[in-house]
Amino acid sequence: MTPAERAECIRRYAEGPELLAAALAAVPEAALQWRPAPGKWSVHEVIVHCADSEVNSHARLRYLIGEPNAAIHGYDQDRWVTAMDYHAHPLEPALLTVRAVRANTVPLLRRMSDADWRRTGTHTEHPSYGVERWMELYAEHLEIHARQIARNLAAWQARPA
Repeated sequence: MTPAERAECIRRYAEGPELLAAALAAVPEAALQWRPAPGKWSVHEVIVHCADSEVNSHARLRYLIGEPNAAIHGYDQDRWVTAMDYHAHPLEPALLTVRAVRANTVPLLRRMSDADWRRTGTHTEHPSYGVERWMELYAEHLEIHARQIARNLAAWQARPA
């Protein structure tokens, strides 16, 4: 990854919480817990997932940088939705978590050395996992979920009355 590509990923990463918040703001209260299909997440579940994912990503980056041969463990995100009853979790703290975690990580990303960017470890779900791969995944993560929220909203609006 070139320094310019890193800078672009960091910019996207930093802007992610506002994209997510804007997508959420467009959703009426009545649509928040509506699921577009069995097994698909509601907007509410998407937001709570993002909070849990951001907390995990926060730790993953720090393990990759701070520990030699860090072992990163994946988790079953669909299981977390039901096991932790995401609909019972309040939305505002989840969104605040996303904002806080990213705000705490952006300064680290901006001061990392070239050696930090080359750090790697192992991951139970990815054959090769290092800081650059982490950056690629999380630069896009909230963008993906903002689009998912928009699709959920469009499907809710198009549903039969």
